[in-house]
Amino acid sequence: MGKAEAGRGRRGRRPVSLPADRAEGFYRSALSEAERLALAEAAEMHGLDDEIAVLRVKLRTALEENPQDVKLMFKGLELLVKALAARYRLSQRAEDELSEKVEAVLRDLGGPLYPEVFGDAA
Repeated sequence: MGKAEAGRGRRGRRPVSLPADRAEGFYRSALSEAERLALAEAAEMHGLDDEIAVLRVKLRTALEENPQDVKLMFKGLELLVKALAARYRLSQRAEDELSEKVEAVLRDLGGPLYPEVFGDAA
């Protein structure tokens, strides 16, 4: 690999990295002062592991506070599956299969607990 190719991303393109102040300038009017301060820290983060962990915690909290809100449960799980698919670079088919399996488990567990919501699963 030659010097010209070193540091290039996939397909020979150089990775794009915008300075935090450039992004802040574009979004400045939409951000609170606290958000502007947090933006610089967020710009330094890489990957989705923290976001996936936060999604899991928020989903659990939402389900603890609203255990019968099945729509919320499925929406939260859909978002979590999409984040996991992005994190592990799943194909669309693998993402769909994961989503279907998670939904089947929820229906199997939720049916006996909330038959009025899931229908008669027994």
